[in-house]
Amino acid sequence: MKKILIYISLLLMVCGGLFYGNYQLNKSAHHTQKTLVIYNWGDYLDPKLIKKFEHEYGYKVVYETFDSNEAMFSKVKQGGTSYDIAIPSDYMIQKMTAANLLKKLDHKKIKGLSNIDPTFLNLDFDKNNQYSIPYFWGTLGIVYDKRLPQDEQPKEWSDLWNPKLKKKILIVDSARDILGMSLIDLGYSVNSKDNQQLLAAKDHLDKLSPNVKAIVADEIKMYMADNEAQVAVTWSGEANEIMSRNKNMTYVVPKKGSNIWFDNIVIPKTSKNPEGAYDFINFMLKPENAAQNANYIGYATPNKKAKKDLDQEQLKNKELYPDEKLLKKLQVYNDLGMKYIQRYNDLFLEFKMITN
Repeated sequence: MKKILIYISLLLMVCGGLFYGNYQLNKSAHHTQKTLVIYNWGDYLDPKLIKKFEHEYGYKVVYETFDSNEAMFSKVKQGGTSYDIAIPSDYMIQKMTAANLLKKLDHKKIKGLSNIDPTFLNLDFDKNNQYSIPYFWGTLGIVYDKRLPQDEQPKEWSDLWNPKLKKKILIVDSARDILGMSLIDLGYSVNSKDNQQLLAAKDHLDKLSPNVKAIVADEIKMYMADNEAQVAVTWSGEANEIMSRNKNMTYVVPKKGSNIWFDNIVIPKTSKNPEGAYDFINFMLKPENAAQNANYIGYATPNKKAKKDLDQEQLKNKELYPDEKLLKKLQVYNDLGMKYIQRYNDLFLEFKMITN
């Protein structure tokens, strides 16, 4: 009996050792020198480009997605996964830099930066592009069904409050964007920290509630393409996809102003394969790859040399590629700090509670 117990104990020790060894093996296999771990927004990179990159450079790409800048920030900060590439937005790059989460870029290792339109370089959130490389840019605007009567077709933010649009509007589930829309309509900055202005924007949104059919995320594309609603507040790339699937839909950026956003490629400090990260950056800076990605995703590319290979109908659309006059009225989000980000989230949540 004693020998049996000894054998059982030894067997359990061996099994435990094998389990631990397998765990460590799997953990390290997630990130070898020939693995590149990318953290990106959902459906924000043509899968064919991933395959092409793997074939050309010999890497195995591990691709993970996030649905908000804040979720991405938390995951990178926790450090549980060593991402080699992340693609945050303007204000979040500012926040990640301040939190010391990003590697400073070695521009000697970057090939093709001259392909980027100077308009999208050296912006306030990352002077001299010390930490980030432009990936996509776009706007927030209104998609609507051209079959609506003329007096119901929204061209400005204020038009969304038209009583004739009762239960006809879908809005994207984003506190910063929807509070920002309301702030602009009232003549305020999208970066307001004035409590009275924020309360006024929230009260203004409450008056919009009867017109809101639903507050949704990625499914907004499907609903609009399938004529489930007549109006939507969403981003330009989503609008482009909606229009490609439903020819009755059109997109407009209100002349009073809106948000212009920039998504850039960064290398987190915890990267275990920075050389692979530079390979990916250089790969995406090639005009043919930037054009392929833009044609697939539908957002505007900052790569000026890629434009000759873009869908020309898309390129000619002044709502997707705004002219200088409109660009001057567009506002970029700043990092407001945790206190005010939470304030925006709380106010938006209150609005959602009375809308749903």
